[in-house]
Amino acid sequence: MKADRKPWQGLNRKEKKQWVRRMQSQDPGLDVVHAEAAGIDVGNEAHYVAVRPDRDSEPVRRFESFTADLYRLADWLQRCGVKTVAMQSTGVYWIPLYDILEERGFEVYLVNARHTKNLPGRKSDVQESQWLMKLHTYGLLNNSFQPASEIRVLRTFWRQRAEHVQGAATCIQRMQKALTQMNIQLANVISDLSGRTGQTIVRAIVAGERDPHKLAQLRDPRVQASPKEIAKSLEGNWRPELLFLLQQEIEMYDAYQRRVAECDQQLQRQLARFPGSVAPRQGEGDGKRKRSKPAKNAPGFDLATELQRITGVDLTRIDGIDVMVAQTVLPRLGWT
Repeated sequence: MKADRKPWQGLNRKEKKQWVRRMQSQDPGLDVVHAEAAGIDVGNEAHYVAVRPDRDSEPVRRFESFTADLYRLADWLQRCGVKTVAMQSTGVYWIPLYDILEERGFEVYLVNARHTKNLPGRKSDVQESQWLMKLHTYGLLNNSFQPASEIRVLRTFWRQRAEHVQGAATCIQRMQKALTQMNIQLANVISDLSGRTGQTIVRAIVAGERDPHKLAQLRDPRVQASPKEIAKSLEGNWRPELLFLLQQEIEMYDAYQRRVAECDQQLQRQLARFPGSVAPRQGEGDGKRKRSKPAKNAPGFDLATELQRITGVDLTRIDGIDVMVAQTVLPRLGWT
């Protein structure tokens, strides 16, 4: 009977709680998931790297952020037998280190800093790197998704293009502001100042034309407003300082458009490097393709056809998805 006696039998409630806490402290129940793990606290000027104490006599080291030091960091991790690394996605400082470690064949876990910032007990960069290493060793960190390197290149071009498109849109807003200050109410009779009619009239104004009737004759035939309505909206006070601002915004707008075109060329070249997907099975391509108005600020090449060639499906047939949305989503998620 004594052999069947449980360790906690005969203990009162307080003693039983103490026994449970003692057992939990002795055996926390954590399994080692990544035995060859390292943790890196990423910074602007330097990175702190921690490995297990049995891997090196100096298990925590500091490496500066210069490229040569990053390669030394990778060499040291290889000598320590490290196979997987955890580091936080701090600003953009992690990107060069991530690329080098990925090139060396390490399995890199990119951790969201918000998942670990509230954990107690970390007061310095050294302790931070050690804490990341411990959490990663027991598999307690989630890896952020990173698409393949060639897709990240595509994403870089697309994001740069988006910045230029936003800059061009800001120029249009400033043009509208200058016109309004001169009481030129062109925006009340045409839908978009960046369209053919708006740009033709604005550029004629900057070139010196002031006759509202002559300016109104520059309208595109598809514009619903009559020449009389447009001419009426073009009666204002031609203040020279605002005309100067208008000219500068037009020049800035044209510069942004040239930058967008350059990004389009890079995008087209990068997309051409991706192999085509398998051909759709018989019947999958049947049916009429959804006809829609071309997306505003769409690239100067047939982006929809390129995406269909690479992915094997026509994503624009999904309701609410046009080619611009598809191109924005795919570089974030990948297509494999």
